[in-house]
Amino acid sequence: MKIEKDTAVTLRFKVSEISGKLIEDSADPSVYLHGGYGNTLPKIEEALEGQEAGFQVTLDLPPLDAFGLRDESLLQTIPKSQFPPGVKIGGQLEGRGEDGSEHIFNVVKIKGDTVMLDGNHPLAGKALRFQVKVLDVRAATEEEIAHRHVHGEHGHHH
Repeated sequence: MKIEKDTAVTLRFKVSEISGKLIEDSADPSVYLHGGYGNTLPKIEEALEGQEAGFQVTLDLPPLDAFGLRDESLLQTIPKSQFPPGVKIGGQLEGRGEDGSEHIFNVVKIKGDTVMLDGNHPLAGKALRFQVKVLDVRAATEEEIAHRHVHGEHGHHH
């Protein structure tokens, strides 16, 4: 079966910096709903469109096509007193950026009585290499299409 809109695509991937530094090597396959549902990067969908199980591709993506450019307005410093006890570097919380939009903020530094947060994706601003191998392609179920993501093994669980 060819990859097209409303197919569930199972793949294995490896992500590294363009320099070759490994960021992630998926031990388990992952699956996404193909067709513009925002379940994977648009350039990856574009490269996989019309392909079948067994297809492999390596994509070098500039920051704009990967996780975007860094937005320095998403850096915030907040008094430690506004956090629950036990706040740690690497922790995450939901909040709003200066523009009012919701973001996930990562705790990147704790210095004295202040906590520094970053609302950028951890890979924002980086050019990345994606090595992708398609393991399986199947028609998505009506429920998966309605929910805009794949269910079951390697997919979303409710």
